[in-house]
Amino acid sequence: MTQTGHITADTPHVTAVASRMRALDERWPRTDGVAVFNRIYLAVTEEIDSRLRSGAFPDVVAAQTLDVRFAEHYLDVVDHVAEGGRPPACWRPLFQYRGHRGVRPLQFALAGINAHIGHDLALAVVDTCRSLDCEPRMIEDEFDRVGEILVTLEERIREELMPGPDLLQVADPLTHLLGSWSLERAREAAWSAARVLWSLRELPDLAEEFTQRMDAGVGLVGRCLLTPWR
Repeated sequence: MTQTGHITADTPHVTAVASRMRALDERWPRTDGVAVFNRIYLAVTEEIDSRLRSGAFPDVVAAQTLDVRFAEHYLDVVDHVAEGGRPPACWRPLFQYRGHRGVRPLQFALAGINAHIGHDLALAVVDTCRSLDCEPRMIEDEFDRVGEILVTLEERIREELMPGPDLLQVADPLTHLLGSWSLERAREAAWSAARVLWSLRELPDLAEEFTQRMDAGVGLVGRCLLTPWR
């Protein structure tokens, strides 16, 4: 936004969503596919919280609101599934395959990131703009700074979770599959989708149809990312 915001009692706090993620991490087995993604996302959230406290974001309120609205989409899905509900198409493959032994941790992590970036991020931008009564372009700087953190983390994820050198020959199709997905491209698509959704805010039927198509498309990519390798 054009001016630096100030946190008030009404500003949503990143620390609150981080606490919810820590509770999930303690509850789920480490090999659970959703738990793998949750640990990665918790690391992202803690990094963003640290940068918010250090003044790395020009508009703290916009950055914090965007991050919290973004996280809430994932946490709402977790709560919905825990209550017996069916997850959205974008999240469905991860929840369906979360216990499959033929799916590697890196696949779980990227499938979760795919669902969250490809679907939830655009919705979070719109939610943030509605909360702050602003246009998407006014929070583009905050969007880009959060995206830079995500891209850096994706590199670390691939380094930590990629199969070791002795497995790469056997897992060559896996390496090819994962190399075909890019967080940066997904983030760019999310920004475009957010702008489209914002322009459709006075046309709820079209906005809902667009969201459903986006959900289905991201879910298809997620199912491919989770192809079992044994």
